[in-house]
Amino acid sequence: MSGFDHRRYRPAPVVSLPQRQWPSRVITQAPRWASVDLRDGNQALLEPMSVAQKRRMWSLLVKLGVKEIEVGFPSASQPEYDFVRWLIEEKQIPDDVTVQVLMQAREELIVKSFEALRGARRAIMHVYNSTSTVQRERVFGQDRAGITAIAVQGARWLQREAVRYPQTDWVFQYSPESFTSTEMDYAVEICDAVVDVWQPTPERPCIINLPSTVEVSTPNVFADQVEYFASHVKRRDSIILSVHTHNDRGCAVAAAELALLAGADRVEGTLLGNGERTGNMDIVTLAMNLYSQGVDPRLDLSNPDEIIQVYGECTRMPVHPRHPWVGELVYTAFSGSHQDAIRKCLHKQGADEPWQVAYLPIDPRDISRDYQAVIRVNSQSGKGGVAFVLERDYGMVLPRWLQVELAPLVQRESERRGGEVDGPAIYRLFTEHFVRDATPVSLLGYHLDRDGHDVIEARIMDDGREHTLRGSGEGALSAFIDAWTRYRGQQVSIIDYSEHALGAGTDARAIAYVQVNVGGKRSCGAAFNHDIVSASLQAVLSAVNRERLALQRTA
Repeated sequence: MSGFDHRRYRPAPVVSLPQRQWPSRVITQAPRWASVDLRDGNQALLEPMSVAQKRRMWSLLVKLGVKEIEVGFPSASQPEYDFVRWLIEEKQIPDDVTVQVLMQAREELIVKSFEALRGARRAIMHVYNSTSTVQRERVFGQDRAGITAIAVQGARWLQREAVRYPQTDWVFQYSPESFTSTEMDYAVEICDAVVDVWQPTPERPCIINLPSTVEVSTPNVFADQVEYFASHVKRRDSIILSVHTHNDRGCAVAAAELALLAGADRVEGTLLGNGERTGNMDIVTLAMNLYSQGVDPRLDLSNPDEIIQVYGECTRMPVHPRHPWVGELVYTAFSGSHQDAIRKCLHKQGADEPWQVAYLPIDPRDISRDYQAVIRVNSQSGKGGVAFVLERDYGMVLPRWLQVELAPLVQRESERRGGEVDGPAIYRLFTEHFVRDATPVSLLGYHLDRDGHDVIEARIMDDGREHTLRGSGEGALSAFIDAWTRYRGQQVSIIDYSEHALGAGTDARAIAYVQVNVGGKRSCGAAFNHDIVSASLQAVLSAVNRERLALQRTA
């Protein structure tokens, strides 16, 4: 094949570590988590986050329990500088959360970074410079001594500037960028030189962060590199050893896990793996890996729908349905034999015994998933056929999650009838169960203003009484959700949404489908209207009404 020649590439060098210890170790506790969503993740986006999106992501990270958050590169970007100042001046940083900022080992950047953090209670100053052979030789034209001098001078500048702001508890962090492509003896040498400047103690340690800036080897090689470093660096008892793995080979999580076995104390990553090229290490996946092994991840991941929603709002990227642990389809068995095994195990599963269910590594209810998704019928069992009939006869293209909800209803109707369920019967079941936009709450009308963001004024009828709701957001749907939250004090978030016209022409009706999280429970709704915005708002009311009526039935 033209241009496809493996002989152009060389394997990554291995580490001579015949007495390696990490293969026989077991992870028994969670690492220190450090999020880089607002820095590494943000810089990798086609459209960097707005101020509102940064605040949204910050609030989520704090809510999840992340205690160290890299908030940006304030010395290189005025918006990031302003965001750091907002966090400090508006007292948005909880006492148990430490902000971190990144800077190259350049004096003017270090000075401005300290200025950005003035008044902070505690902050991590993360300085770095490139150390790999190719960077030294082809980018900087420096030998080892020249690169070490850059790192040492940067460390001294950090020390000097910290003295100017004694009210802040400063923590110093150094990263030899491209650690995985740096000779191990030199990686130890340059970090020792930095640590010699800082003179950390066990009571006041510094952080040495080992990044696989580009993933170049199998995870076991990275583990060898980390163990080599940990066993050769000076003042190991005064160093918090951190790793920052990237996903170029698809092994960022595995590399971080093996690094923990090899002696790492701390892990940097992002929610759902956003980041440069193929992404950063996914904090959610690694934390859930630990959880599935009986290790407390020290993060609250019980509501992945919220994580996915905020992630989507802030990054404008979807989450793959097969994403580990939190993807839409990961707890779904389409195979009949799998479904049978799951049902039998669930029947035998005791409430107080360790989890033992075939094909399900954890109880989906732990992260707000339910068994309805687990025992879904596949196209051969009827779900595909139901969707096909509705599209063929009525032009309705149901999203997969609504197909899942409708299929059991059709199956039960088929069993009741003892025969075929035709198109009109399927359509009636759909409208009876999911188009519930008339009671107890209905939409009377709305007015939408767009001026940078959307402001909505909606009139509704709630149990016979008219009310006016007001809210704002990015888009009519987001504004309406805000208005509803203000009106009812009820937390509602959009999980998924789709819409389409049901025919051609300007007078064609449209249909909107929405899946929401109402007070921690999922609910689906749909609505028809000639106006697509009205259909969208009515679909939300359908979902909310369904959940409200369900609560009334169980009361």
